[in-house]
Amino acid sequence: MTRRRAARRPGTARGGPTATAARARRSGRRGCLGRVVRVTALLALVALAAGGALAWWGWSTLHRPHRGFAGEEAIVVVEPGTGAGAILDRLEAEGVIADARLARAWLVYRLDDPPLGAGEYRFAEPATIPEVLDRLIRHDVLTHPVTLVEGLTLEETADALAAAGFGGRAAFLAAMRDPSPVADLDPGAADLEGYLFPDTYAFARNVAEEEIVAAMVANFRRRWAASVGPLIEGVRVDGAPAAPCDVVTLASIVEKEARLPEERPLIAGVYANRLARGIALYADPTVIYALKLQGTWDGNLRRPDLQLDSPYNTYRYPGLPPGPICSPGLASLRAAAAPAEVPYLYFVGRNDGSHVFAETLSEHNRNVDEWQRRYWRRRWAEDREQKR
Repeated sequence: MTRRRAARRPGTARGGPTATAARARRSGRRGCLGRVVRVTALLALVALAAGGALAWWGWSTLHRPHRGFAGEEAIVVVEPGTGAGAILDRLEAEGVIADARLARAWLVYRLDDPPLGAGEYRFAEPATIPEVLDRLIRHDVLTHPVTLVEGLTLEETADALAAAGFGGRAAFLAAMRDPSPVADLDPGAADLEGYLFPDTYAFARNVAEEEIVAAMVANFRRRWAASVGPLIEGVRVDGAPAAPCDVVTLASIVEKEARLPEERPLIAGVYANRLARGIALYADPTVIYALKLQGTWDGNLRRPDLQLDSPYNTYRYPGLPPGPICSPGLASLRAAAAPAEVPYLYFVGRNDGSHVFAETLSEHNRNVDEWQRRYWRRRWAEDREQKR
């Protein structure tokens, strides 16, 4: 039986036009897909490269020391309550950091968004963004020195601090008139007179007045514990332990009288002898302090002033005054805690910072005549001669 071979449709023969077109379409689709894959891969590589470049830029900007200000330093003041964004914008504007947005991202996502401290900051050397942020987080603010010399009264100390720009006089006085920080040392204290240790301090501009006063009292307590308290351990006065407040009060008088370091124990010894014998101290600085308290001190001590009715007037009232008359330094505190054992009951100044000491009143009177009356007569005579 003869098989009939199926007839081919026109155009379906192998290698004919229709097959060729189909192959072309399939090949075109494969080529288009390949181009899409290649373009997508290229875009991915570009994006990856861009992301890498951005990451490299961010990391290098973060950790590259930056100094964008022209002068020797940049002072940036951060007011209390200022937000982190505003602070970082200010730092960028001042040339301290290179990019505030990058710094904000590091602060939030790497450091968990800690608060930035208010205050006055000084930047001089190039610094990275993390280094700058670390300073603000640690509150590493600029401090300013102030020296409070020995012998200042409470009010004079407040004046000095206010004049140096560390706060208001009234606020300082309010803190200084609260005696509670020294209640254990001086239960009868009316204020902090005598307990504001004279020294050179460094304070930031925005520190509260109460904190500054507390720092001075803390300094006094440290010095007392280390160098003064041990000197009176076991010492008894009239059967009772030596009172710190009495030592501080005596030291404040020594501070105002003595000029030479070697004379402080001697002057303390004179006063200790007079106290032991019940003789009035006759200390001019206590009268001056009384005049300051009533606002009538004009720089000159006159004979009628010695009759002023004040518990601080040691010409009228025997014994120590009610409290310290100034802030004594460490040398005077140590001299008052361990006075020199001397036979003297009197001393008078030689007008050069030194003193001459005496055991008896007659000897003292001769010294007064020599170093006060005759000395000043000679000076006045010499001045008149020079004016001719």
